Amino acid sequence: MSGNLFDLIRSRVPSPDKVLLELADGRQLSYSDALAWSGRLANILVLRGVEPGDRVAALVEKSPEALILYLAALRAGAVYLPLNTAYTLAELEYFLSDAEPKVVVCDPNKRAGIAAV
Repeated sequence: MSGNLFDLIRSRVPSPDKVLLELADGRQLSYSDALAWSGRLANILVLRGVEPGDRVAALVEKSPEALILYLAALRAGAVYLPLNTAYTLAELEYFLSDAEPKVVVCDPNKRAGIAAV
């Protein structure tokens, strides 16, 4: 199969209408919903300059949104770089300077700290 990991994942979707996730508030996210959402987010990443092979750093809590970000990064051909939310600014500085991500996605409350790095 040609393509990237996202293409492989998409080819294994059992049925687009099947439930992928049951959310804490009772809503359900289907495979189709996840594909559409990750497509929109992948487009945003590309508009932000992400190209195949670039790194997308994610300083986010484990959540449905983090899963969609992972799929979006794969879909854009990027390398997903999860960062531990417990890292100190010094640790973040090390990982970000070493990995040189094209984009860093984080909780808006952590934006100022990340910008300083």
